[in-house]
Amino acid sequence: MLSHLIIGASGLYLGDMLFVGICFIVLMALIASVAWNPVVKMMSDRADKIANDIDSAQKSRLEASDLADQRRDALSHSHAEASDIVADAKQSGEKQRATIVSDAQNEAAQYKQNARKDIEQERQDALKNVQSDVADISVAIATKIIKKQLDPEGQQALINSYIEGLGKHES
Repeated sequence: MLSHLIIGASGLYLGDMLFVGICFIVLMALIASVAWNPVVKMMSDRADKIANDIDSAQKSRLEASDLADQRRDALSHSHAEASDIVADAKQSGEKQRATIVSDAQNEAAQYKQNARKDIEQERQDALKNVQSDVADISVAIATKIIKKQLDPEGQQALINSYIEGLGKHES
């Protein structure tokens, strides 16, 4: 029907052009429904995924930054706490040292006082023993003098024998 209409000298028919145009439109509609929409949907999904990945990466970076800040704060807090513990330990050590030195000085003073008392007691005992010995010697000399009246040579012999007797008596 329309095949007899000729456009120009090149031999193109209007009917062929309409047929090709309609086929082109139908092909475009088929491509749009079958291929284009899935490709657009796939590209849209891919764009959404990339946007979500970027958002997720940014959120992760912010969380990592916050976590790093928290760790820095915790580290500085632990350094401060460690410094406090060391200072407390030093202070406690100084108190213990002072207490130990004070106790040792008090104990040494007590030992000195006890030693002085013991020395004084020993001195008193020694004086009593000497007094007793002198009294015994005096009595013994007096007894020997009364028993025997001696001349100077006899007195010297008596004294020497008594001194020898003291040496034997103390040993």
